[in-house]
Amino acid sequence: MEIGEPWPRTAAEAEAVQERLRSLVELTETGPVGVKFTAGLDVGYAPDSDEVTGAIVVLDSALRIVDQAISREKAKFPYIPGLFAFRELPSLLAALDRLTVAPDLLICDGYGLAHPRRFGLACHLGVLTGLPTIGVAKTAFVGSHEEPDAGRGSWAPIILDHEVVGRALRTRDNVKPVFVSQGHRVSLDNACAHVLRTTPSFRLPEPIRLADRLSRSD
Repeated sequence: MEIGEPWPRTAAEAEAVQERLRSLVELTETGPVGVKFTAGLDVGYAPDSDEVTGAIVVLDSALRIVDQAISREKAKFPYIPGLFAFRELPSLLAALDRLTVAPDLLICDGYGLAHPRRFGLACHLGVLTGLPTIGVAKTAFVGSHEEPDAGRGSWAPIILDHEVVGRALRTRDNVKPVFVSQGHRVSLDNACAHVLRTTPSFRLPEPIRLADRLSRSD
């Protein structure tokens, strides 16, 4: 959907939007290598409430916080697997509008190409913003993969319908992998390089680790 269009109200309407916008995803660009500002995006859910909090933290090349923003609002779409973007996008887009530092790369807590319709949150965000976007998830969602070797930087392809849709990437020695997929305007090799660049100390990339913390703040 384009920004400003009526928000989908049903699963069928949302799936139609995904099918329509999927052709706009750019997966052949290498994407940025040297990145000045990287934004992490995550959404927090209030307990026993329809309120969602979109949180964004922008880090510089040394992984220092240079900007952050949140937006809290009532969810506009039900909780349906494969359609989480329609629940999370409004607050994330509002938070993006509140930033004073423009990011060069988005890393979101979610999926991109590794999605039943090849159009997860990272793809949707990339198409709407035009920014290079990567999806990084904590758990597997679709497809199958072998267990990567134990060392940091090891990976195994995620295969869905005989197609590579992402990688299970080990960001720490002997720690569970994260699940990386292209969103928009970034190659899979480059996406994994950025994930490793932003994980100097923890399993999750620092931008989304900090965004997760911000989304749960009072």
